[in-house]
Amino acid sequence: MLGDPTRLHVLEALLDGERTVAELAAGIGAPRSRISNHLACLKWCGFVTARRDGRYVLYRVADPHVATLLDAARSLTAERCGHLARCRRIGPDWI
Repeated sequence: MLGDPTRLHVLEALLDGERTVAELAAGIGAPRSRISNHLACLKWCGFVTARRDGRYVLYRVADPHVATLLDAARSLTAERCGHLARCRRIGPDWI
């Protein structure tokens, strides 16, 4: 669930407040369709919620524990990022 960089970027952006798909796409630099797919996954898993405001759908983090989880992941990986970057088992070529 949290192994995808785009989903992590989406969650990080939503920690700052509600966003539309268009706002997330612009901020992350990914196509709206990709952001929409990731939001659907995050919503289905209970990490984000959505509400309609006129023509727009606004997404937000559903559980305050998401911030705690991301902070813990950041602190764990900060000291190991060099090793993680060189690991061939988790890179794009690993199947």
